[in-house]
Amino acid sequence: MDKYTGKRLDGRYEIQELIGVGGMAVVYKAYDTIDDRTVAIKILKDEFLGNQEFIRRFKNESKAIAVLDHPNIVKVYDVSFGDRLQYIVMEYIDGITLKEYIDQQGIIEWKDVIHLTTQILKALQHAHECGIVHRDIKPQNIMLLQDGTIKVTDFGIARFSDKSTRTMTEQAIGSVHYIAPEQARGDATDGKTDIYSVGVMLYEMLTGKLPFDGDSAVTIALMQLQSTPKRPREINPGIPIGLEQITMKAMEKLPSNRYTSAAEMLSDIERFRLNPSIVFDYGNKSFVDDQPTKFVHSLRDSGGVDKKVADDATKVVDMPEEDVVVKEEKFADEDFVKEHKPSYYAIKGIVIAAVAVCAIFFALAMLRGCSTSQAKDVEVPDYVGKSFVSIKENNPNNFQFEVKSEYDESKEMGVILDQEPKGGSMKVKSGSTITVTVNGKDTEVSVPFITNYSESEASQALKDKNLIPEIIYVENTKTPKGYTIECFPKAGVKTTIGSTVYVYVAGGKRTDKVTLPSVDGLTLSEAKKTLVDLGLTVETVTDDDSKEPKDTVLGMSPLQYGKVDAGSVITLTVSSGLGDVNTVNIFVDLPSDVEDSVDMTVIVDGAVDSQNSKTLVPKYNKTYTLELKGSGTSTVVIQLDGQAYREYSVDFATSTVTTTASYDYVVTTTAPPETEPPTQYYTDPYVEPNTTVQPYTDDPEL
Repeated sequence: MDKYTGKRLDGRYEIQELIGVGGMAVVYKAYDTIDDRTVAIKILKDEFLGNQEFIRRFKNESKAIAVLDHPNIVKVYDVSFGDRLQYIVMEYIDGITLKEYIDQQGIIEWKDVIHLTTQILKALQHAHECGIVHRDIKPQNIMLLQDGTIKVTDFGIARFSDKSTRTMTEQAIGSVHYIAPEQARGDATDGKTDIYSVGVMLYEMLTGKLPFDGDSAVTIALMQLQSTPKRPREINPGIPIGLEQITMKAMEKLPSNRYTSAAEMLSDIERFRLNPSIVFDYGNKSFVDDQPTKFVHSLRDSGGVDKKVADDATKVVDMPEEDVVVKEEKFADEDFVKEHKPSYYAIKGIVIAAVAVCAIFFALAMLRGCSTSQAKDVEVPDYVGKSFVSIKENNPNNFQFEVKSEYDESKEMGVILDQEPKGGSMKVKSGSTITVTVNGKDTEVSVPFITNYSESEASQALKDKNLIPEIIYVENTKTPKGYTIECFPKAGVKTTIGSTVYVYVAGGKRTDKVTLPSVDGLTLSEAKKTLVDLGLTVETVTDDDSKEPKDTVLGMSPLQYGKVDAGSVITLTVSSGLGDVNTVNIFVDLPSDVEDSVDMTVIVDGAVDSQNSKTLVPKYNKTYTLELKGSGTSTVVIQLDGQAYREYSVDFATSTVTTTASYDYVVTTTAPPETEPPTQYYTDPYVEPNTTVQPYTDDPEL
């Protein structure tokens, strides 16, 4: 049995059962005998009682939550920080974690996602306004009650915001799947760090997948820093465009490109909720982090890994042990399994990188012939005033350069300000090292993002950073011919100015590109014809909430005016027409001089409405109320006995009825029936008895 179960803490809290185990604490369900309520008690693990860092973090949690008072944040009732026992008494939440809910549901319907995310953002808005950054927002730290209420928990690594300082430990703290790039680098954090994590959760709920996943924490952290995730609609086309835009903006790698606050993100979500067909204008911001990348090396101490090798590799971010080890029990703090010691990954990564670099340089050496000719005496050239890139590109004597930086605002960036030995001062061996001072603020620069750039654009972008492009052509049919596939080192990696960057350029056949036209507001048939004529394939997604008429195009993905490959699939979002269905009453005045019944025919938009067409008796009802259901606008024609009588224009959205034409009803007159003329007989007024009367005839023979 657990050592706390069945015990009473401080004579007040009766421990009932263990309900969760995390990285640094265990959580129990307990009964508060004084306040007569069920509570949750979070107790710091015994093995961390002597660890000041864990104690500090544990106390931080209590301090953070204590100043917060919000319905979407778990409440703290009591704390105790003794030498032998440290615990926090919190509100007991009878529910499941958001992670468990996601695992159960897979893809969550976007309307539910909006409901959940709104609550999370409201909680964060309150915390940020109180100066507290959570820094560990993830589904495992979000509780979902049976009524759909959200509770944000676990402020264990929260800190009071101070933009002028870096993080307290200068370490990347937080779960690696949801960690913001600036956290991974050990940079300063603020409210936008939590916004990034919310964006990742949005992505996961909408698609059922994490934006980045890998076989180690190191791999995932690098992806957070460098990689671009698939857009959510590529995984789930049913996601509205506006919601995808919100998700991707929250996940921008540069904090400056994200939402500035939870309140701002809430505002856009509310705009989307009111108009799900909305398309936001966020500008053409690249989803790329141009900050220097610091690769993750040892997640703990590197142990037997040679320190020099580690130092020679790209600098790294330390990640605390508790953020690596998975705990599979309920309320687990982490998401990835410890299959090997961290040093295993460090060694594996270094070996793979070393092999790759060696292979590249070996191949280049073979291509260039790797001349081993005897060094010769040459005069030192005068490089002052010349571009460092240009002398690196034109270096017939194979000089090696040691680079220093010095900034002179009157000189062009990247030019050489000084050199040692001086130009023309002496003769040296070819291949010798020359120290140059280059105009700039740092001797290191970040490799710029050049993927999908043309060869010339990529080369110029690297030269602008004082880097030397080395073009390598490779077969690739997916990337247009003459455009970059990737580069080595990768974009974001910090390297010395004057370094060579190997640019891999596609040599395959260039794919035809099509510029997407605007089809918003067109009918589905019109939009399909336009796009099919351009060689594109069309798929549709219906929107039941739109107020637009049925089959009206509300938007498309990819967005208009972008360029796509010929034959690409374009997804159109069209209105189902159900969102604007309304009931409108039309009061039809009937002719007053009609004694008999009349047959009324109702024609809506050219089609007979048999349900509303009927026989009426005007002398009993001078006005007939016609009840119509529909959306958008319609033209209604009323006929009486086949005669045009009234015409109306109906706007269902505003319930407006306008009489556009009126005609007199002509009463039909009834003619008397035709009769045969009477038969006439000719007789004498007097006839003798027994006299035969001959019939009258015109025949003279008779």
